[in-house]
Amino acid sequence: MRLAVFTNQFPGPVCTFFARDMRGIIEAGIEIDVFPIYPLDPTLWRYVPDILNEKVLPRNRVHHLTIGESLRKAKISSPKKLGRFLTDAVSVSASAIRYGMEPLAKSSYACLKAWVWARRNVDVYDHVLAYWGNYAATSAYLFHRLANSWSPFSLFLHAGLDLYRTPLFMRQKLLYADNIITCSDFNDQFIREHYSDIAGLLTKKIYVHHHGLDLAEFSFHENGRVPRKVIAVGRMEKAKGFDYLIRAAHQLKQSGVDINVELVGDGREAQYLKALSSELNVNDRVTFRGWLTADETREAMKEASILVHPSPDLGDGVPNVIKECMALGTPVIASSIAGIPELLDGGNNGVLVPARDIDALSRAIRRLLANNDQRLTLAASARKYVEEKFDLWPNGKRLAQLLCSTNIHRPTFNVDVSTEPILRQ
Repeated sequence: MRLAVFTNQFPGPVCTFFARDMRGIIEAGIEIDVFPIYPLDPTLWRYVPDILNEKVLPRNRVHHLTIGESLRKAKISSPKKLGRFLTDAVSVSASAIRYGMEPLAKSSYACLKAWVWARRNVDVYDHVLAYWGNYAATSAYLFHRLANSWSPFSLFLHAGLDLYRTPLFMRQKLLYADNIITCSDFNDQFIREHYSDIAGLLTKKIYVHHHGLDLAEFSFHENGRVPRKVIAVGRMEKAKGFDYLIRAAHQLKQSGVDINVELVGDGREAQYLKALSSELNVNDRVTFRGWLTADETREAMKEASILVHPSPDLGDGVPNVIKECMALGTPVIASSIAGIPELLDGGNNGVLVPARDIDALSRAIRRLLANNDQRLTLAASARKYVEEKFDLWPNGKRLAQLLCSTNIHRPTFNVDVSTEPILRQ
């Protein structure tokens, strides 16, 4: 089977779980091409894990387009297809404008790329997969309508980026999809509750897929950790809650607890977090390491006594950095929100704290740093859980089987929604 995969940014500083999912389905015998919405930044290839190196996925199978190329190549080849495209683009724009000018601009950009890609790839692919539900899925949707409407279409939903916030044109994409794939039971329930009026049409095509790890790459380490080193990893944005960790470090410093926090990542909140660290006088306890490669990040997590992931709101669905630390033997403290409680098995594999509660976070860090036996117990339990549920190779094989066996789902009755199109024509 030949699969077209639409994603946001590839290569990118955060692409580990995408790379693993792609390797899993390639290993199962599926041939893929990747269509990233973001233009190519060649400096970012260094962040792609070796598991999806150029021998596994040749770089000519990753199809980038700049906005200039898109405009130059957006030629009219079929008046009928142009009419369908414009109808769809208007519907997408009507949905996007409700969220502001930026979503409208990004949606228009995604639509334009879909048009150019579809002109080049008519009836080439056996299946189209939108790996994210936002602009990548909008582009995949239009591409599929123009080039591959005879083949199945799958939609993968993850987190705040594409499910919880600004779900533009989401109802139509959910109805149009033959598979709705997501990464947690929490997301499954979220979809059913927030689209309850069409849940009867969605239920039979929702599948939970767990992003996997190559467990040979993530070997378990009980010893050799730096005492009282606490690590957090990810994009520096509000949804990660790194400011809560810095405030907790301030509380712990004031109470005489020796703690060193290492933040791995970068993003829009980086300057704010650095300023907060200075304001609270914890510069001597907080280190900002910026983006690291996948190998460097894994080594940093191996050294830490604890990983803290203090999500304040619905943002991450199932943070993959938590899985990675569970596999490595690094105990985890994380907010009890979204898919994190099921990932930590209700607290059996890590410590759950209420979101946005600095006092509770500080107490949890203090207690776990002081209790080596608890850290070892949590680490052993977490590793076992990862081996049972998050092994890349069987999980990738199951995802490939789903994609290969998909039939086109068609509703048996009409659905009244305000924006068209909702079904295939």
